[in-house]
Amino acid sequence: MSVRDLIPWGRSNGNQVPGLPRDDDRDPFLSLHREVNRLFDDVFRGFGSGLPSFAGPSGLSSGWPSVEISDTDKEIRITAEVPGLEEKDIEILLDDGVLTLKGEKRSETEDKDRQFTERYYGRFERRIPLGVEVREDEVDARFRNGVLTVTLPKDEKAQSQVKRIAIKH
Repeated sequence: MSVRDLIPWGRSNGNQVPGLPRDDDRDPFLSLHREVNRLFDDVFRGFGSGLPSFAGPSGLSSGWPSVEISDTDKEIRITAEVPGLEEKDIEILLDDGVLTLKGEKRSETEDKDRQFTERYYGRFERRIPLGVEVREDEVDARFRNGVLTVTLPKDEKAQSQVKRIAIKH
């Protein structure tokens, strides 16, 4: 094995004859090597910034889908980017003060046809602790152009519990 075999973007051979199997397709050990590399790439995808993705709002999270959370006196708004999905692919649950976004993104191509990918496929689940009581009967979810927006109106009791603290000099 050469160093070139370890570099994911250098694996494709521009001189490959279409229709003929690649060398690593015939060798089960090279095929296994490629799959193990792909698994490690998937595991460490969340470490791209050099820091672990443990600091996300949901603790140990995969980081996908990316979310934005805004909190006002009256409501909590959660926006999630889920490109390539449709409404039927996403499930939203609210249980005991935790909002859960679940779903699955399926690939359009078979794994054997794919040479290289940076796209995410598979099941996902993000759990977002709300920290306040919300009016469950008034929760609103909208999906448009690959962006899911969930609006959670705060309970009157939660709104009145907000206490402003003055900063002294």
